[in-house]
Amino acid sequence: MSEQRSLPVPDGLEGERLDAALSRLFGFSRTRAADLIAGGDVLVDGRQPAKSDRVQAGAWLEVTLPPPVTTPMPVAEPVPGMTIVYEDDDIIVVNKPIGVAAHPTVGWTGPTVIGGLLGAGHTIATSGAAERQGIVHRLDANTTGAMAVAKSEHAYSHLKRAFKERTVDKRYHALVQGHPDPFRGTVDAPIDRHPSGDGRFAVVAGGKPSITHYDTIEAFRAASLLDIKLETGRTHQIRVHMSALRHPCVGDLLYGADPTLAGRLGVTRQWLHAVALGFEHPSTGEWMSFSTDYPADLQKALDIVREES
Repeated sequence: MSEQRSLPVPDGLEGERLDAALSRLFGFSRTRAADLIAGGDVLVDGRQPAKSDRVQAGAWLEVTLPPPVTTPMPVAEPVPGMTIVYEDDDIIVVNKPIGVAAHPTVGWTGPTVIGGLLGAGHTIATSGAAERQGIVHRLDANTTGAMAVAKSEHAYSHLKRAFKERTVDKRYHALVQGHPDPFRGTVDAPIDRHPSGDGRFAVVAGGKPSITHYDTIEAFRAASLLDIKLETGRTHQIRVHMSALRHPCVGDLLYGADPTLAGRLGVTRQWLHAVALGFEHPSTGEWMSFSTDYPADLQKALDIVREES
């Protein structure tokens, strides 16, 4: 059921845009606030306002909040192209293909790693939220490569702690536009949601600490192939940090990549691949390392860049 909320505008929000004020009051994005305003679900002193209207302290807000959206549960169905790199009683490491999310989320209707594993008959740890059981880290839906999932409850606890304490070796290869200067370096810049509320992330003062180490493997005429080691694991971290350096991942149009270059190389998503993953085995303590090859679309684009150089 919808929820009715009525309250005066606090003094601290005097002069704010209405969509920004609603975002701060209720904790949702400005995009969602704008949608509520456009849908007639917000009244200010009994009148329907515009999202850009400035609010006055003491003005009476009436907001109709839609019912909370429930997170969908995994659908057990095999995922074409998802291969098993390693499996034992505790862990399973997959090579995740393009267009596959780690677990179900609101608004995602495509395949998931969890659903694919369940659909292929694998058992997964039941720890964690029901829709993302066994998930100890994530890759973006269109980022391919090595991803670990916990099968036992013991492995889930161990790996969650390892990722939190940054004892996991996470390595990516990224084809970025231009040539980073210096060729080897570290980006230490906090990341949080982009102020626009459009789903992007950005380097934001006061955001979560985020550290990315990069090293140039090969420099081409139009791009550079980088080896990237993540010290932290924020959403879109590599994509945000490379964009902040003015060297976005090739094909990453969301973060400022050149669509002409992407088109020439036949890339329809960010050129970013989780090439290797290393961690202590949850039961034996042995250091385990796993690597994955580039998928066909990324390899083809890299071949073209090499030929052009």
